[in-house]
Amino acid sequence: METTTESVRRAGARRVGRWAGNTVLVAVMLLAALWLAPSLMGYSRYVITGPSMTGSYDKGSVVFSTLVDVDDLAVGDTITYLPPASSGVPNLVTHRIFDIEPAQGGGRLFTTKGDANPTPDPWHFELVDSEQPVVQHGVPHVGWVFIALADREVRIALIGVPAAVIALLSLRDLAAAVRRPSRAAAAGAATVAAAPTIPSHV
Repeated sequence: METTTESVRRAGARRVGRWAGNTVLVAVMLLAALWLAPSLMGYSRYVITGPSMTGSYDKGSVVFSTLVDVDDLAVGDTITYLPPASSGVPNLVTHRIFDIEPAQGGGRLFTTKGDANPTPDPWHFELVDSEQPVVQHGVPHVGWVFIALADREVRIALIGVPAAVIALLSLRDLAAAVRRPSRAAAAGAATVAAAPTIPSHV
C-alpha cells in the first residue's frame, strides 16, 4: 500500500516536471514573439556574432534595420550585407559605410569598416538591390540567447532534458499504477488465507 510520504513525493515530482515543461514552453513562445514582432513593424533583425562593432553594437546584440534606398545611403550608415564572393567571407556582415566612390560603368562603390577594427574592410562592392537594410536600433545582450540556441548541445539541454524528465515521470506513474492492482490482489489473497477457521459443533 502506498504511504502518504510516497504520495507526497510523487505529487511533488509531477509538479516539478510540469513546471519545467511549462517553463520551457513559455520561454520558447516568448522568444518567438520577441523575434517575430519587429517584422510586423517593418524591421529586420540581425544578431551580432563578432566583435568588430564593439562599442557601437557589441557581440550578442540584436540590431533592427529598415530598408533605405541605395541612392540615399551615406558615409556613417551601418548596413548589413553579404560581402563579395572574392572576399572569402560567406556570412552577412554588419559594418559602417566608410567610403563611397563612383563605380566604373555607373553606380556606387562601397567600402565598409567595423567600428572596432583599425582599418577598413579590404573589399569594395556594389549593392545590386535598390534598397538596403540600414541599422536603426540595437539591443545589447539579447542576441546571446539566439547564439546559444544555434549550438546543438544547448538546444538538447534546454528542450530535450525537460522532455526526458517529463517522459520518465510519466513512465514511473504508469508503472506505479500497474503495480497497485497487483498489490491489492495480493493483499486480498493474504487476508483470505489468514482468516480464522470457525469450528463447527455437531
